[in-house]
Amino acid sequence: MPRYNKYRILDNNSEYYAPLRRSRGLKSIRHYETPYIRHPTIAQRASLVTVTHVWKYGDRFYKLADKHYDDPRLWWVIAWYNSAPTEATLAIGNAIAIPVNIEKALKVLGVT
Repeated sequence: MPRYNKYRILDNNSEYYAPLRRSRGLKSIRHYETPYIRHPTIAQRASLVTVTHVWKYGDRFYKLADKHYDDPRLWWVIAWYNSAPTEATLAIGNAIAIPVNIEKALKVLGVT
């Protein structure tokens, strides 16, 4: 389930992108509308069932998403939920929480 399903596609013809448009021979550049993703409140976090994962050598968000959600593209849910934008922000031995119900997690994050 792509995270941009409900976002509009916009045609951007601003002057900022003029050099890029010229180099590609385009009149405008298409962008997805910027999504707004919320930080879950304490009550929302408490409503989600999670499993704890202890970060180990070789772990990657996309691997965990594939294991828990059968979709490696949902790696960003685990990263966002743990306020860890990249794997480099985690150290071996850190405990992270992985929401079990992906549909409910996406709702709490404001994506669905």
